[in-house]
Amino acid sequence: MGDARQMAAAFEAVLKTGDFAKLGALIQEWATDDFVEEWPQSGERLTKTASQRMGEMYQEKSGTSPKFAYKRMLGGGDIFVVEGTIDYGDGVPVSYVGIGEVRDGKVAKMTEYFANPFEAPAWRADFVEKMEPATA
Repeated sequence: MGDARQMAAAFEAVLKTGDFAKLGALIQEWATDDFVEEWPQSGERLTKTASQRMGEMYQEKSGTSPKFAYKRMLGGGDIFVVEGTIDYGDGVPVSYVGIGEVRDGKVAKMTEYFANPFEAPAWRADFVEKMEPATA
């Protein structure tokens, strides 16, 4: 399949739409046959087929229709990182980081992390500069 720039451009274009169904279709096109998606926080792993099936049934099974807000994608060589936020319909901007591993021009693995916002502890105020929190 094409080169890494072509793949990155295809993923970035779809990520900017926030459309999970389009992302699932892109995974089918640009993922290796032995592709795995891992969520370390919940201890779950999905195969390429399971990832596609879950994506197709996500709204029906979960009762939510998440929206992805793309921030950026960085990478080089066989690694890329995607940052964004996900709104699962409750207005809470869940921070997202996905680490992709490429093999032979296709995505072989995605390791994804999700983090809910939290209030910074008061004791850190003297050490940090306040910034705008992530939005969905």
